[in-house]
Amino acid sequence: MHKKWIRRRLPVLIFTFFIILYVDFQLRTSNPLKLRVVHDPSSGALHRAIQQATSPDNDAQKPATNSSSGNGRHPVTEGAHVTQPKLKQEDIFIAVKTTGRFHKTRLALLLETWISKSKAHTFIFTDMEDEDLSSGGYNMVVTGCQSDHSQQALSCKMSAEYDGFMASDKRWFCHVDDDNYLNPEALVSLLSAFPQEGDIYVGKPSLDKPITAHELLEGNATREVRFWFATGGAGFCLSRRLAEKMAPWASGSRFEQTSATIRLPDDCTVGFIVEKRLGISMVHCSLFHSHLENLLLISHQSIPHQVTLSYGMFENKMNSIEVKGSFSKEDDPSRFKTVHCMLYPFTSWCP
Repeated sequence: MHKKWIRRRLPVLIFTFFIILYVDFQLRTSNPLKLRVVHDPSSGALHRAIQQATSPDNDAQKPATNSSSGNGRHPVTEGAHVTQPKLKQEDIFIAVKTTGRFHKTRLALLLETWISKSKAHTFIFTDMEDEDLSSGGYNMVVTGCQSDHSQQALSCKMSAEYDGFMASDKRWFCHVDDDNYLNPEALVSLLSAFPQEGDIYVGKPSLDKPITAHELLEGNATREVRFWFATGGAGFCLSRRLAEKMAPWASGSRFEQTSATIRLPDDCTVGFIVEKRLGISMVHCSLFHSHLENLLLISHQSIPHQVTLSYGMFENKMNSIEVKGSFSKEDDPSRFKTVHCMLYPFTSWCP
């Protein structure tokens, strides 16, 4: 009797056992896949990016956070998705604006320091031929612009920079002056935090409020316009998508024409086009620095995170960052060599 009962129940027990095994197998093979998609750092899913509005209809694009120059943090928010390949230094078109009389001084310092780390994708826009630069294999663009610091000369060079970028296959355009130290690694880190297909205009204003200009209209009429602009003396960057949208007011001779319309120089003109013509707000970033600010406020520990640094005379005193190193202030008044040796200690000429 007992054996008959076992024979009747055995198929049911075997079937139930296989059902349990099947369900367990499905659970084991499906859950890990979901976890890998969400949590695997190598897939880039953990990348945190700045989420700014990328539509021209949104005129309220603001920095995600108010990061200070002392903490080295990037203005980031959560939830963005990276759809482009990982950003590399060679994806960035770095334009350096200079003039012939600074080739042997300001520019020479940059060539010796940070440009040595980004030579292939750094383009020097100047107003004078230079055999040493040409023979050194640098990307030199002689613009034919005037050599002074007038609105026309500055806008002429910025126009050349913009056209040079548009003719390239680079994903980002970044402008700096010949008194800026650019940290390529910090730059890549910052730009990687933005949506790569977004309309991004990032830099640092030199004013604490939007600039007021008077736009020239037909019939010699004018209208007052107010907008933010990133000072060229600290450097700024534009995403390719935004740069392409700027073309009706920036390509060819149009940039200089737009500059003449507001009677302001190159960096102001970029801000005018982006904010007033396209309705896209500038992203304010405290990781860019010009000689117009008190550079002593930049903390030593935050230096590796800063995108640009600068130097210059202010009230008959040298305005530069405070950083200790093997070079004295007499030997390295800009402190660029000291910073470079901090970032790249194995450089041949570093003490």
